[in-house]
Amino acid sequence: MEMGAGGMEFLGVVAIVAAAGLILIAAWQDFIAWKIRNWTVLALVADYALLALIRWANPGAGILAGIDSASPLQGDLAAGLLLLTIGFVLWALRMLGAGDAKLFFPIGLFVGLNHLFSFAVGLAAGGVVVSLALQFPVPLQYQAWPALSRIEEIRKTRKVPYGVIMAAAALVAMYLRYFTA
Repeated sequence: MEMGAGGMEFLGVVAIVAAAGLILIAAWQDFIAWKIRNWTVLALVADYALLALIRWANPGAGILAGIDSASPLQGDLAAGLLLLTIGFVLWALRMLGAGDAKLFFPIGLFVGLNHLFSFAVGLAAGGVVVSLALQFPVPLQYQAWPALSRIEEIRKTRKVPYGVIMAAAALVAMYLRYFTA
């Protein structure tokens, strides 16, 4: 039984939405415990492999047409490897956690080479916003709320969960890549 272009389009959208969900899970893991689980990174890589198969089976249709350049898979791999290399260097310099460094690879796959700049701009903007926000303590009356209590803990320790910033930048870049083409 052969699947039509509409079915492939739907599967492509499901894979992209699943990636967004997994990226949000990674951000939550990092926010809660300064740790991004390996299963999350591996699930993202597997999800990308599914998306690559869908694109290979039905290139240039609908949302899949938003995948740019003559050789999109090579560009995606290049972006993933570039970000992984940068993440590894930052981890070696103790500027980033291992989970954050690993998360760069699947983010690069989904963002792609042609949207790497938008990801970088989002990363820089997110870093500035978080740095400024962490300068101010959470008012005592709000510290009973678990999320705000966690933000105060992050502020005091000065250990920033970069996965949250990475996730926000990745989601914006992915939106630009897949849904505005």
